[in-house]
Amino acid sequence: MDNAVNANFNWSCKHTWKTSAKNTGWCLLGCAIGDFGTILFFQLTKIPFPVMAIMTLAIINGLITSIILETIILMRQSFDFSKALKTAMGMSFISMISMEIMMNLTDYFLTGGAILTWWVVPIMLLVGFLTPWPYNYWRLKKFNIACH
Repeated sequence: MDNAVNANFNWSCKHTWKTSAKNTGWCLLGCAIGDFGTILFFQLTKIPFPVMAIMTLAIINGLITSIILETIILMRQSFDFSKALKTAMGMSFISMISMEIMMNLTDYFLTGGAILTWWVVPIMLLVGFLTPWPYNYWRLKKFNIACH
């Protein structure tokens, strides 16, 4: 981004923060379903599998479930399946990846990894939400979706 664009960028639009928070929340829900579901599966079944492999699988499954959820949401907004899937994969994949990596790093640093407890889940969700939120705000502003 050049300096003229940086100087004019507005980080104080309440409407865009609200809209980006809503979008980030849907992404978080989708990611958490696959991520937490995978970790919980291995935690409950006690299948011997390396922690990093479980966390990698959790990230992949979180990305898949997030794309599925966003595709369904877009289809309910009158997108055809193909366009909804393409939009879901393209519009926020960086957001989803950053969310997933930070959620799993938080789990790893706080519990040793691939362990869901009553106290770590809210922290993982908070970190997962806060990580991509500014990026999602910036994307909305970059594509000229203005405050109303």
